[in-house]
Amino acid sequence: MTAPVRGDQVAAAPDVTLPADGLLREPKGFALRYFFGSYGIFLALFAPGLGGLSVRVQALVGLDQAPTVLGLVLGSGAFFALITQPLVGRLSDRTTARTGMRKPWIIAGAVGTFLGILVITVAPNITMLIVGWAMAQLFANFAQAALTATVADQVPEARRGRVSGIIGTTAPLGILTGALGLTLLPNDILRMGIPAAIGLIACLMFAFLLKDRVLTTKPDRFDFREFFASFVFNPAKHRNLGWAWLSKLMIMFGYASTVTYLILFLATSFGITDIGKQLQFNLLATVVLVSANVVFAILGGWWSDKIQNRRLFVAVGAVMIAIGVLMFPVAPALGTTWGLGLILVAEAFIGAGAGFFLSVDMALSIAVLPNAEEVGKDLGVLNIANTLPQTLSPLIAGVVIIPLGDTLFGAGYSLWFIVAAAVALVGAAMVYRIKGVR
Repeated sequence: MTAPVRGDQVAAAPDVTLPADGLLREPKGFALRYFFGSYGIFLALFAPGLGGLSVRVQALVGLDQAPTVLGLVLGSGAFFALITQPLVGRLSDRTTARTGMRKPWIIAGAVGTFLGILVITVAPNITMLIVGWAMAQLFANFAQAALTATVADQVPEARRGRVSGIIGTTAPLGILTGALGLTLLPNDILRMGIPAAIGLIACLMFAFLLKDRVLTTKPDRFDFREFFASFVFNPAKHRNLGWAWLSKLMIMFGYASTVTYLILFLATSFGITDIGKQLQFNLLATVVLVSANVVFAILGGWWSDKIQNRRLFVAVGAVMIAIGVLMFPVAPALGTTWGLGLILVAEAFIGAGAGFFLSVDMALSIAVLPNAEEVGKDLGVLNIANTLPQTLSPLIAGVVIIPLGDTLFGAGYSLWFIVAAAVALVGAAMVYRIKGVR
């Protein structure tokens, strides 16, 4: 194992030998099993996050209060996403179970996520809705932190683009099947309970079949210093890690801006207040988004391995996301037919851009790791930048920007989409501050 990057090495790519780097390829079947495990946890989360919670909130508080209340509910998960991934990543780095370092956390995360979503399906009020969503986010991040660390454990660097491209399709496919279930299933228990059950089974299958890395040496005592160190890194010392984190956060912020608020945008800007029609268009938009996402994720992963360039795909993907998001505030001015058509075009741009980004996200993240002995912890810190915008952006939108835009300009959603697109463009520029990695 190599030592952490020294202060005079911050401008170069970290010299890290990860467990899989001596292998020619990942274990047979690993990528396929990872695909289903990752897909399962995303499906379980996206079914409520995409529209299930929107429907529940509208039923509990009405359309007028829905944006703010939805932001509060979704934002409740931000705290748990913030602390859980790096903490569990660090704990999994130190886990000495005979079954492996990552497996116990994946199993616990899958079971807890399932139980949290069951609470959401029967919640009689907003308080219980927040409890259920917070629980789901907490345990889903258990599973995601440990899942992500297995890629560094199992996949050699030369194949991480291909595997990252395959993994990059799991989130959009989770979005698609989650939206399909929301449209076709008759009630909230089935709309969110069935995806949660699929997620539970998929994660458990991955965990039980995983030939996990086993830690044979006893780690130092886990004290308060170690606890607080789980959540931070020194961006002055590890600049590549810092720029990668910030770039990822901003790009995902732009991407998450339309996913959560599409249903409420249809109601307020196009007058589509019928729940069935909202969910039907949401499904159509999701099909367009995911189709573009899957194609460009697979293409981007293969292509980035071929030319050994990760940053280009991140930057191009972020620009495409921003272009798509900027189409949203224009759409209502075109009327219902053309406006909804433009939203579908926007979804294609966002999906393609996210596909390019997600195709290299995992490979780029692993490339900037500063310490092979803290893979889980550092990937957990980086994964905050993936998960935090999905809970934080709805909170900022619903509580701050949309109400402010409505008060000042009478166009809260338009202001929100413009801000989100600008943030994604800044993220595209920041990826070129990462040095020593193409």
